Amino acid sequence: MKFSIIIPLYNRPQEIDELLESLTKQTQKNFDVIVVEDGSDIKSEEIVNKYANALDIKYYVKPNSGPGTTRNYGANQSDKDYFIFFDSDCIIPENYMEIVSQRLENQYTDCYGGPDAAMKTFTDIQKAISYAMTSVLSTGGIRGASEKAGKFHPRSFNMGFSKEVLAKTGGFSTMRFGEDIDMTLRILENGFQSQLIKEAFVYHKRRTDFRKFFRQVFNSGCARINLYMRHKNSLKLVHFLPACFLSGNIFCVLLAIVLGLVFKNLWIALICLSPLILFALLILADSSVKNGLKVGFLSIVAVYVQLSAYGMGFIKAIFNGLLLKKGDTSGFVKNFYK
Repeated sequence: MKFSIIIPLYNRPQEIDELLESLTKQTQKNFDVIVVEDGSDIKSEEIVNKYANALDIKYYVKPNSGPGTTRNYGANQSDKDYFIFFDSDCIIPENYMEIVSQRLENQYTDCYGGPDAAMKTFTDIQKAISYAMTSVLSTGGIRGASEKAGKFHPRSFNMGFSKEVLAKTGGFSTMRFGEDIDMTLRILENGFQSQLIKEAFVYHKRRTDFRKFFRQVFNSGCARINLYMRHKNSLKLVHFLPACFLSGNIFCVLLAIVLGLVFKNLWIALICLSPLILFALLILADSSVKNGLKVGFLSIVAVYVQLSAYGMGFIKAIFNGLLLKKGDTSGFVKNFYK
């Protein structure tokens, strides 16, 4: 099979440099690369040209419209039958293309996705954020640790689909956030199957600090209700859990303050806070074993930021989108790139 790797890009020359460098090291070279500059102020043409001899690469510039429609633009420039999409903040392991090629030859589906991981060279905060986004304790394993045959919902940082999918679905929508989940839902609604290729993981940098991470996940919480307004069967009980987590934490803290003041007893306050403390200790133990003690402590912050921010965005979108009927709700960040 021949593939086109499509990368939407917005003001990220350093990131695209590392991504393209990793693609030069692939053990299987059955792909070309299409980089689409989505109205960037800081262009990456010089960086892309650096790899002209090492990769079969094309570079396009277009007005800003967001990553979804930019991916469509890149796919429409391709003459290949299968497209692979990466975010610009990913680094690709050397055997990625070999793994994907072999799997699709042996077990073809018109759509696939893969998980993500953290490199040893990532900062401690990036490792903690990666833990929060991939741990069973925080996401239940829905981002790559578990699989339901034919129904896996890939994320756009690491996914692929066929030209037939593009033709039948029209590609990614103009949604500001959640456009990748919207795409996979439409893929499944149109009768195609997807699969998780666990071995085809990428190193995903994600955000570099907790403030940016909060905004990213807040937007994801908003997006879940936006997706529900487009796909009525997409909202599941599990999507309410971060909002319940946030509400439960607030209740425990308020109860601890009130009972602590009324009875003037520190132990009563600590008993009220015990669910929060026990959950934090579980995160600390699990992440420390995997990443070291420092990342373990940072993972507590990352998980609480993730679940609280998602819950806040989810509640805001319910209020604005469903109760006030404002339609598609936006998050903190005006820029399309999360």
